[in-house]
Amino acid sequence: MTKPQSSSKDSATTREPVRQDERPLRRGLTLAAAFREFIRHPSPWLIGTTLVAALVARIIMGDWQSTDALVPAFMLAVFPVFEWIVHVTVLHWRPRQLGPIPIDSELARKHREHHVDPRNIPLIFIPTKTLSVLVVVLIAIATLAFPRLGLGLTFLLMITALGLGYEWTHYLIHTDYKPKGSLYRAVWRNHRHHHYKNEHYWFTVTTSGTADRLLGTYPDPATTETSPTARHLHSA
Repeated sequence: MTKPQSSSKDSATTREPVRQDERPLRRGLTLAAAFREFIRHPSPWLIGTTLVAALVARIIMGDWQSTDALVPAFMLAVFPVFEWIVHVTVLHWRPRQLGPIPIDSELARKHREHHVDPRNIPLIFIPTKTLSVLVVVLIAIATLAFPRLGLGLTFLLMITALGLGYEWTHYLIHTDYKPKGSLYRAVWRNHRHHHYKNEHYWFTVTTSGTADRLLGTYPDPATTETSPTARHLHSA
């Protein structure tokens, strides 16, 4: 049985401190100021530390082969689709009950809170507890799931670079930094449509609608209905 859950109460507990924290970000925000705020949060440090450790280990390991170029190329190609799948199936998960047991991940709960208050800075980032577990899983995959350790470290290096790029892009979109380049402007516009126009479309974050175009979630905003539940996912 589906059981919609409200996240407004949880979001309200941190709203006022965040509002005070955001005030400088609302007045002519520069890229440097945005970056200084970005590195105040745990997620960039956790991902960045893992990335640096993977890079150092990969250099020490050596054993460079052609597959060390193929793995990053493949990951770059499929990342927009992977990002789309995670956004649709994990972040927009509809809470369920299995008897007395709620089936609802921290990622989904925090993402609903993020839709309620898209300017709440801590809610922009991957939750620290979930990210910590994810880093351990990725390290295990890198060391156990590849035919040679060097290739696994290449995978770990690439996935953390993509993850850090995702966190920075997602964070920047939700600040008042004004898009300057056409590519970032397209990315910024797509994600803003997702939050403020209709939550059923525009699921990619780091690219300008690549997977959305492929998977049919890239409509014309001018002819798309404004959703009444964009801020409160799964509500009636």
